[in-house]
Parts: sequence; structure tokens; C-alpha cells
Amino acid sequence: MAEPQEESEPLLSRARGGSGRYCTPGVAACGSVQVGPGAPAGRDLCLDQAVVLIEDAIQYRSINHRMDARSLWLCRWYYSSTCQWVLSLTIFLILALAFVETPSSLASTSDVRYRLAPWEPPCGLTEGLEALCLLVFTADVSVKGYLVGWAQFRKNPWLLAYLVVLLVSLVDWIVSLSLVCQEPLRVRRLLRPFFLLQNSSMMKKTLKCIRWSLSEMASVGLLLAVHLCLFTMFGMLLFTGEKDDGPDRERLTYFRNLPEALTSLLVLLTTANNPDVMIPAYSKNRAYAIFFIAFTLIGSLFLMNLLTAIIYNQFRGYLMKSLQTSLLRRRLGTRAAYKVLSSLTPQGVGVKPQDVLQVLQKVQLDNDHKEAVMEKLHSRDALLSADEFQKLFDTFDKRVTKEHPPRPEYQSPFLRSAQFLFGHRYFDYLGNLMALGNLVTICVFLVLDADIRPEDRDDFVLGILNCVFILYYLLEMLLKVFALGLLGYLASPSNVFDGLLTIVLLVLEISTLAVYHFPHPGWKPEMLGLLSLWDMTRLANMLIVFRFLRIIPSMKLMAVVASTILDLIKNMRAFGGILLVVYYVFAIIGISLFRGVVVLPANSSLAPDNGSAPCGSYEQLEYWANNFDDFAAALVTLWNVMVVNNWQVFLDAFQRFVGPWSKIYFVLWWLVSSVVWVNLFLALILEVSEIPPGSSRQEFLTCSLSGWGQQWAATSPPTWNLVLGWDGPGPWVPGASWNAPDL
Repeated sequence: MAEPQEESEPLLSRARGGSGRYCTPGVAACGSVQVGPGAPAGRDLCLDQAVVLIEDAIQYRSINHRMDARSLWLCRWYYSSTCQWVLSLTIFLILALAFVETPSSLASTSDVRYRLAPWEPPCGLTEGLEALCLLVFTADVSVKGYLVGWAQFRKNPWLLAYLVVLLVSLVDWIVSLSLVCQEPLRVRRLLRPFFLLQNSSMMKKTLKCIRWSLSEMASVGLLLAVHLCLFTMFGMLLFTGEKDDGPDRERLTYFRNLPEALTSLLVLLTTANNPDVMIPAYSKNRAYAIFFIAFTLIGSLFLMNLLTAIIYNQFRGYLMKSLQTSLLRRRLGTRAAYKVLSSLTPQGVGVKPQDVLQVLQKVQLDNDHKEAVMEKLHSRDALLSADEFQKLFDTFDKRVTKEHPPRPEYQSPFLRSAQFLFGHRYFDYLGNLMALGNLVTICVFLVLDADIRPEDRDDFVLGILNCVFILYYLLEMLLKVFALGLLGYLASPSNVFDGLLTIVLLVLEISTLAVYHFPHPGWKPEMLGLLSLWDMTRLANMLIVFRFLRIIPSMKLMAVVASTILDLIKNMRAFGGILLVVYYVFAIIGISLFRGVVVLPANSSLAPDNGSAPCGSYEQLEYWANNFDDFAAALVTLWNVMVVNNWQVFLDAFQRFVGPWSKIYFVLWWLVSSVVWVNLFLALILEVSEIPPGSSRQEFLTCSLSGWGQQWAATSPPTWNLVLGWDGPGPWVPGASWNAPDL
């Protein structure tokens, strides 16, 4: 949780709309005018301030921004869905330019043996798109700077960095155009991921947690380095012997010199070359196994797991801390909105339900939550106290249960019986059983036709069975619509998923029959149109297999696991964004360092022909598609190294292609991706697993912190004055100097 920061221009002070130069002329400060000609304007300003504060609370935003009339309009416009969608699209476009810019990834393969020259954009095309993106980012940082004020802007390192990145990108863009897009290095490519980072508060929190963990991770890293160096020296002293005996072959293969020995043991630390590295010496004397077992036991099982424990210990409670901060921001926003609205009452205490309803009409909020809050207000006439106002907006932390659409009412007893039958859960079980039977038939034919070429297969029986099953799926969908009604059928996500795939399968089956006619024995027609009969059958089978996922809601344990996975996906967006940033930066650096170094065997003496290449080498394994010749290929290569299976092959190959220094790049990538990020991901999984299945983050927060939240919400006015940053005499009132904490 960030420490409270003071502002030189408080939230509702003169400079922020209290009564100073930022106010609309003729409009007094909120709460300073209760009667007279300026009362309507002052009331409108109070309502607009309450609207913005409540929207800040809903979106967990800081309320540390200007509050005059013009700034309120600008704030609502900036945080509107349209503006935020444009900003997100701009970030996506500027990151996606790497796939099109030189070297272009617009080729069907990255294999140097088969790759044709890709289309390269003319100079000025991608630069023009990039200029538009930079203009949007300039407008973004300008609006943010205006809303928070210059005094707060220069104290915010993210906003200052935003400005510096924009200036550097603009200078580099001008250099590119002046050199006709022939410059050897584009610095701004490395800076593009910053636009993604600065737009996500969760990514900033994640980076802060990583920074907190660096010291302890460095201590374990130092232990790993000492462990690696000591065993390297032991190995070089141990594996010496007569020529052609086991220890000497071990030395020549894995301990030839210090860099080779360090690399061999570093790869062994990831178990990627186990037991290959041990076999030459172990084949001659089993006692040599003690060396490798001791190294793996200390390094992989103790030190690496100790690093995992340290990272998890730092991130234990990470999710809860972020939720605490979110709750504090929400309650601070709602409390500030209460203070603003209470100034409209004669006594300055309590809020009129009519004022809250008027504010809710303007608030950008989903209809379900808005209707739930308004229903509570329609039945009240008395003023709302601070606690009642806070409890009113606690609805945002809960899921609103939608009423299931009523089923159709039929007069005929036969139709009512049919409705009961086809709306019963046993009818769903029958549908699951039919889907399972369809899946089994596909598996049987895949096994029977495994050794038959696609053009020689007779798809008569499978075609008939698929046609029968698809007709049943259509009948099942129609019967459910009959029993539940169209709105009732669409109210269930499982039915929507099932119905959509059924319609796609029906269209595909009709297309198959229209092109290749009805199935018959020996059904092996020539290819007509875009897809052959086998391709269309294969596509239908894949959709049928995918449709089998409909059984998940019917099985409680499987539904719980699926719900946990979905919650994990929702909560790992910040971690995924950090990984995307790291991938992007390392891919751009890899292209700058290794582009064009992987060449065909006939063109390079460093890459022997596959027939004479050593077993397990880059050439013998035909890893030609793993290179850094374009952005897409670099991403896939980094992924293969992150998995650490056979990553020693990349270390050896690029050492031969470029030089020994290339190992530094791959080892750094292994440390960042496999060691740090994978452990962060494990910590996140453990955190998310503590959330009860089916509960949202807000519901979990409300349950876990209910005592703390109630105590915080029920604090006395003096305590609230401390929380809101008010240090003047008496309780805070709108229009007074307010140093709101920037959480």
C-alpha cells in the first residue's frame, strides 16, 4: 500500500475548485453556497463532484485530482469507455508494430530452409502509424498532468518516466525518418512496453513487490553462484585421467575449460542434461555419481526451492494487500462523495436519497448494480447517515443475482408434461451421455484409421454417425428452448456455448452434404471447393470434441477446478503483462544481437550438414526454425528456452554461431523467465487457491476483511480527518484544504 502523499493543491481547495481560478466564473465552491442566485450552479457542481468520486470508487481510482467544473468534465471524458478503449487499442497497435516492421514476421515459416523473403513495409508506413500512437500518448500524459496538477506530476516517477519515454521515442522517430528507415538500431522499440506498464496499476504493484524481493533473491542467487563455482572447480580437478578413459572423456566433453564446465553444471541445475552429463564418468566408476547427485541435491532441490519459498513469502498476501488497497480507495471515494452530498443539506449532516438518485443517473455503472442500489433508495425518505451511505454502496462488492426468466406457460397437460421432462436435469445428463458416445466413436475411428492415408479413408460410417449426432444436438437445443423459453435458454452460459457450437456444426454438416452429397459406401470424392471431405470431417470432429466441454457444469468437482482456473486467469493479468513486457524486450534485444546468424548448412562452416552433425546438436535436431530473424520467431525461441528442455542446444549453437558471450543473453533470460516469473506464477496460484470457488475478488475481500472494513468505516470524525488528510480545525468540510492520500 502506497504511503499517503501530500499535495500542494489539495483536492477541494481553491486551486481544485474550492473558490479559486479553476472554477467556472460565477460558480461558487461546492458547499459554500446554499442560497441565492448561485445555489443551482453550486448544487450542480456538488452533484458532479459526487458523480466523479463515486466513479473513482467503483473503478478503484485515486481521488487525488482536480475537482473544478472543467476538470470534472475532462476526468469523466478521459475515463469514459470510449477513451479508454482508444488508449488500449493504441497500446496494442504500437506493440503489434514489431510483427510488421523490418524484419517482418509476415512469412508462413521461420525455418531458414523454407522461408521466402517476407513482405517489408515501405518506409513511412509503420512510422506514420507510430506517430499517431505517440500523439495519443502525448494527449494521455497531458490530460493526466492537468488533472493531478504540476506539483503532483513532478513527484510521480511514473508520469515523469512517461514524459521521458515519449521524448526519447520522438527523437528516435525523427532519426529514423532522416535516415530513410535504414538505422541499425531503433531504441524506441525497447521503450514501447513501458506504455503497457504505466497504464496498469496492478503491474506497477507487481513490479514493486518484485523490487521488494530483489535483496533476498540476490542472497540466494549468490549462494547458487558459490555452489556452482565450487562444484565447477571440483569437477575440473576430479575429471582428469588417462586418455580415452571415462574421466578424460568426461573432461573433454563437459569440463574442457572453465566456461564449458560452468555451462554444463548450470544446465544440470535445471536437470535438462541429466543424466547425459554424468554418463561418461559413471560408466567407468559408479563412485563418480556421488559428485553429480550431490550437486543436484544441493542446487536443484535445496537452493532452487529455497528461492521459490522466498518469492512466495514475499508475495504471500500480495493479492490480499492489493484488495485492501482497492477497498480503501473505494471507501475513501464513497466517504468523500458523502461529504460532498451532505453539504447540500441545511445541517450539513446526512444525504438526501433524492440527491443520491440524481447522482446515480449520471454515474457510469452497469445496470444490474445501479438498479440494486436504486431499489434500496426508493423505499427511503429519511436522510442517509455516513454508515448507511457506505452500506448502500457495498453492493458494488457483491454479485447481483439476476432473476431467471420465467418459463413459458402452456395450457395443454401434454405440453406441460413435455416441458417438465425436457427442462429436467436428467435431460441434460442424456445430452452429456450422447456427447460422450459421439466422442467415443471419433476415438474408435481415429484408432482404426491411424495407418490409412486421408485420401484412402472411407468416411461413410463416421459421416452417418456424425450426421445422426448433430441432428440430435439440434433436437436437444430446440426442446430446451421449448421447455425454458428463448430467454431462459440464453440465460445459461452453458446453453449459449452448446447452442452456438450446435449451429456451427449444423452449418458445417449442411455445407458438407451440399458439396459432397450424402454419405455412401466408398465415400471418397475428389476435393471440391476450399476444403476436402477429410478436412471438413476433421473440422467437424474438432468442434464435437470441443463441445464435450459442456459436461463441466454438470460435474461439481470439475466445475470447481474450472472456476479456479477462470479466477486465476482474471487475477494473473498483471503477471501476464509483466511476462509480455519481458518477452518483448528480450525479443527486440535478441533480434539486434542474433539476426541472420543462423544460416543454411551449405552457406556456413559453423553449421555442419545434418548427416555428419553430432547427435543432439542444433543441426541434427533440425532446430532451424528457432532463430531471431524476426519478432515472431524470437518469441517462439524464447519460449522454447524458458521451458528449459534442451536449452543447452541453444547455448551450444549460438556459441558456435556468434561467440561465447551469447551465453550471457540466454542465462539472463533463464533467470528472468524460468526462475523469477515461474515462481511468481506459482505464488499467484497458491494465493488464488485460497479464494473460495465461485467467489469474486470483491466478495472474498468483503468476507475476509469484514471486521477490518466495518471498523474502518465506523471510525469517528477525527480519525476520518486523519485518513482524508485533513489537518485543520474541526471536522473537514467540502471546500477546505484536503491533502487526500494517493493510494
